[in-house]
Amino acid sequence: MIHKYIKERLSWIFLFIFLQLLIIAVAYLDPAIPMKPILYIIFLSLIIFIFFFLIRYHKETKFFKSIDEWDSHLDTSVLTPAATPFEAIVKQKMTEQTARLKRDIAKNRVTMEQEKDELLAWIHEVKTPLTAMSLMIDRISDHTVKAQLTYEWLRIHLLLDQQLHQKRIPFMENDLYIEKTDLQQLIFKEIKSLRSWCIQKGIGFDVQLGVSEVLTDAKWLSFIIRQLLTNAIKYSDSSDIIIKSDMDNEQVKVSIQDSGRGIEAKDLPRLFEKGFTSTAAHQDHAATGMGLYLVKKAADPLLIHIAVASKPDLGTTFTLTFPNRNEFVKITGM
Repeated sequence: MIHKYIKERLSWIFLFIFLQLLIIAVAYLDPAIPMKPILYIIFLSLIIFIFFFLIRYHKETKFFKSIDEWDSHLDTSVLTPAATPFEAIVKQKMTEQTARLKRDIAKNRVTMEQEKDELLAWIHEVKTPLTAMSLMIDRISDHTVKAQLTYEWLRIHLLLDQQLHQKRIPFMENDLYIEKTDLQQLIFKEIKSLRSWCIQKGIGFDVQLGVSEVLTDAKWLSFIIRQLLTNAIKYSDSSDIIIKSDMDNEQVKVSIQDSGRGIEAKDLPRLFEKGFTSTAAHQDHAATGMGLYLVKKAADPLLIHIAVASKPDLGTTFTLTFPNRNEFVKITGM
């Protein structure tokens, strides 16, 4: 803050220096004026100026320090009372702007909540005809047509599911229920839901679970696993997807490995960015770049770390590292 204050008062400092140099110049040019007393006066002036400068620094920066350290809760009551007319103007304008901003935030939050509720209601309404379609597809005797319709039905179902969770993610911390979750049951349930797609693409699963339980929220973990499996199936053909779980350094790790087209090294740092699709496959218009973005957004509140290892044409491995119980205790007080 001292550097900023000096920059702010630079013109006053230069004026003081200029006046002292002007007095010395006048004393030098006029022999009638003794130089020694002038230098003594300038020395005293400098001492007084330095003390004055330091006192004014502490007094004038107190208010601005409180602004600089102002928290993100938009609470203007934490600001230091204004000591000068200019500070009073600044505080008044900040209070007015903060009140306006709070009103806008409250209004936008209500609008967002309404839009979320309307969309969720619409998604749940759409699920009813989807369920009816599934029952109708089951009665089709032509296996080729049945497989094609089942695949298209599954695509619609997954897109709706993704949209549903996308709207819930901003509020997911209010919806978490941390418990011991059966990994095998959860993983096999997700594999079963994707069975028709896997059959169509000739994809099998090799499940090796060294650890059968993990401490997390089952509903959101299901969503994360579903998105990663969907990704693996989408970019693989006639191969096995390997799912493993083991304990490493007192933490459970779950890996999902495919033998698909892989990911370019330059794309890995941007993999979880919203809307990002592979630079090597921009012609893939079906990719939305939302799946892995949502995976990361859902994993963060669960304290799940996601690592990616991939090589082009050799496949990709996503590894989920779960927190130990102590890390959840700090946050949830379990």
